[in-house]
Amino acid sequence: MVAKAKIKKMPKTSFNELLDAGVHFGHLKRKWNPAMAPYIFMEKNGIHIIDLNKTEAKLEEASNALKQIAKSGRKILFVATKKQAKDIVAEKVAAINMPYVTERWPGGMLTNFPTIRKAVKKMSSIDKMATDGTFDTLSKREKLQITRQRAKLEKMLGSISDLTRLPAAMFIVDVAKEYIAVREANRLNIPVFGMVDTNSNPKDIDFPIPANDDASKSIALILDYVCAAISEGLSERKMEKEKEASSAKDKKASKEDGAEEKSAAKAEKPKKEAAKVEKPKTDTKVEAKTEAKTEVKAEAKQTEEKKEEAKAKEADKKADK
Repeated sequence: MVAKAKIKKMPKTSFNELLDAGVHFGHLKRKWNPAMAPYIFMEKNGIHIIDLNKTEAKLEEASNALKQIAKSGRKILFVATKKQAKDIVAEKVAAINMPYVTERWPGGMLTNFPTIRKAVKKMSSIDKMATDGTFDTLSKREKLQITRQRAKLEKMLGSISDLTRLPAAMFIVDVAKEYIAVREANRLNIPVFGMVDTNSNPKDIDFPIPANDDASKSIALILDYVCAAISEGLSERKMEKEKEASSAKDKKASKEDGAEEKSAAKAEKPKKEAAKVEKPKTDTKVEAKTEAKTEVKAEAKQTEEKKEEAKAKEADKKADK
């Protein structure tokens, strides 16, 4: 029996929570993007107010999609380079073991992914140098240069060192600021999830979540829901794997039992065949004996007949005389 793992259920978004976190606050009216008109509820004191009912619906839709991606075992890349979001993203995303970028977006990270992988490999080769003793043979100046290079690579690419191939999706905080990342993802047909404020264009985003992307409370709340959905997908994947493993074990055990039964049946079969073969042998012996007897009788009859014929001939000769 497989022990059932507890699945963390995705919390449902509540209107009051979104309101308390200030998710509804947009930008100034003069900064707005007309493409965001469907998601704007009203304008108050020169500031646009986001419709939280639409935010709630879009957040649930995005969370379900992210859950399915996580369940399939693929990676989701989080991008947030703005000051308010850096620490929040690093903390929450590291807990679910997903890659993230919180420093400057390295241009061509997706479109020129092999080069980025080379830089990550360089970082791992420096670590190897430190462990195998080659680092100690270098001069003081070379050591200093290599440690600086390692620190720079760690700062820029340390969080994506586990990303061995292109991510299945991207989650972006402030799509207007991270427009280069959005363009790269669109070019490679990678689905983009993003927090979209009233000054952003939601048309380039596959799963837009209309929300305030400047307040740390708002960012933390949205990321909480998203990370909970991803962790639920991962736990479901783990449970499915355990079930598959247990079913495979059961199949293996049943196959072994079947093989044992077959081998036992095979062992009995030659014995039965030998017994069958032995029976005909006795029959052939009896038949041979009976045949021999009949032949002897036939020969005796023939000799008797010959003798009688000889006697008859002699009698005829005497009669003629």
